[in-house]
Amino acid sequence: QVQLVESGGGLVQAGGSLRLSCAASGMRFNINPMGWYRQASGNQREFIALITTPGNTNYADYLKGRFTISRDNAANTVYLQMNSLKPEDTAVYYCFLDQVALRSRSWGQGTQVTVSS
Repeated sequence: QVQLVESGGGLVQAGGSLRLSCAASGMRFNINPMGWYRQASGNQREFIALITTPGNTNYADYLKGRFTISRDNAANTVYLQMNSLKPEDTAVYYCFLDQVALRSRSWGQGTQVTVSS
């Protein structure tokens, strides 16, 4: 069973930066896209970014280059570097892992990011 453990959330002032981490374990295969979504209070969960095992990335257009996704395959960990944070970035951030061969997506428990103005 896949387990995803997120860390790095917290309170930051507008214009600041945070780096989220998500460590994965329990995968049956080594080729697994990973990524991040977020959900603000009262809103639907929205896509942020995805990174494949070789390192190909895909980002949501609304981010305009402020966030960067990366991964360490040896550590089965995905990162989200968030810069120039805005109050509207306040949300619970969730990481995910896709086991493509199993057509299965697993989710982390979420980490709260709060950006004060």
